[in-house]
Amino acid sequence: MLTGKNIQLRALEPSDLDTLYQWENNTNIWEVSKTISPFSKHVLTQYLANAHQDIFTAKQLRLIIEKERKSIGTIDLFDFVPVHQRAGVGIWIADEDERQKGYAKEALQLMIDYSFKQLQLKQIYCNISSSNKASINLFSGLDFLLVGVKKDWNKTKDGWEDELLFQRLCD
Repeated sequence: MLTGKNIQLRALEPSDLDTLYQWENNTNIWEVSKTISPFSKHVLTQYLANAHQDIFTAKQLRLIIEKERKSIGTIDLFDFVPVHQRAGVGIWIADEDERQKGYAKEALQLMIDYSFKQLQLKQIYCNISSSNKASINLFSGLDFLLVGVKKDWNKTKDGWEDELLFQRLCD
């Protein structure tokens, strides 16, 4: 468990099934998560059954962001490439009442420290829709640098949107 001042990051547990089912099937975030169809409880049960695999085997790591024993979101490392010592990072505070309180920043800082110190990564990166000002501010505020713009990258209900590539190198 990775523990901060106000939150902790913990591994997925079988008891997270109902929470993941609710979160993954929230159509309001499908555009961000690139989801196009619902997840079944069966598929999520299988996912949870394999969640114990380490990042070197699974090439990804999802942790639950918990505040006072309440699950408020997730943070992920994905596209892990050990030979190049890099991974993507994504975060979501699912509970809207818990947004804008610093929990995402604290969780991201814990993941940065874990990535660089424990996994010995050289870099982590994230992709953010150009309209997602909260995420841009979050990652920029933790020394992620804008290194690229993918023009008209994602089709949204309102048209095409650029996607920004942010990167942070190990200090």
